[in-house]
Amino acid sequence: MSATAHAPASIGNVAVGFDILGQSIAGIGDQATVRRIDEALVRIDAIRGCVRDLPLEPMQNTAGRALLAMREALDLPFGFAIELEKGIALGSGMGGSAASCVAALVAANALLEEPLSAAQLYPFALDGEAVSSGSRHGDNVGPMLLGGLVLAAHGRLLRIEVPEVWHSVVVHPDAVLETRRARQVLQGTFALTDFVAQSANLSLVLSGCQRGDAELVRAGLADVLVEPRRAPLIRGFHAVKDAALAHDAMGASISGAGPSVFAWFETRSRAAAAAAAMVAAFEQAGQAASAFLSPINGPAAALVR
Repeated sequence: MSATAHAPASIGNVAVGFDILGQSIAGIGDQATVRRIDEALVRIDAIRGCVRDLPLEPMQNTAGRALLAMREALDLPFGFAIELEKGIALGSGMGGSAASCVAALVAANALLEEPLSAAQLYPFALDGEAVSSGSRHGDNVGPMLLGGLVLAAHGRLLRIEVPEVWHSVVVHPDAVLETRRARQVLQGTFALTDFVAQSANLSLVLSGCQRGDAELVRAGLADVLVEPRRAPLIRGFHAVKDAALAHDAMGASISGAGPSVFAWFETRSRAAAAAAAMVAAFEQAGQAASAFLSPINGPAAALVR
């Protein structure tokens, strides 16, 4: 009558795929315990961990909204009670809001008589994500559901295979940048030439991943649309990015809406060396920071018990 699931953190956008490309991150995530209850409703009983001041009202909570959508779509005769254990700081650029709703969905799914596939859970995850970000984009919930690098477009999720040895680093400064604020700076017009350049970069990255060609990825992993507008919101960003590139990163940019910064590397050892330099760059800018190393082929959300 109850199940517990863990959902990993994520890198949204991956520089060149705004709202459509994301990667899961090993080593950090949220956990949800869901119980079946007789009442035909969804309630949130507790929120613990690194974030506690979140709404307990289900419609205002990503996990609650996702399970409400599931109940309504499946016309379930029972309800759910949720307990969340937050491991991802909100406003970190690592998909903290998305992880809560995906963990809750995976746990609740285990309590159904006929569990759904990840693709079937996806629309409910989008409903939950929209609570925090204001839009239904799959670059965070998609990789959490499937694991690894995922393209989320036109209602579909497509996992992009990459070499197992490729690794990422995400460095999170001790700062908060709300997604809605980070989206406000994107208002206004963009040059058509920049759209063309970004499309070319996305194509190079996807082709490089599937071919295992690091030089193609290196040529394309650069954000010419969003990064220039969001970088001023992140103190020390350019120094942190330069530190990654100086350690032979294939590319580096803002993780999700920020303020975390990510970089891709061809080996774990290069990623580890760069992580220390990236943390030091944030510290020189007056911000304490933590680094997370993960294979680009990161984990998917899964049951814990």
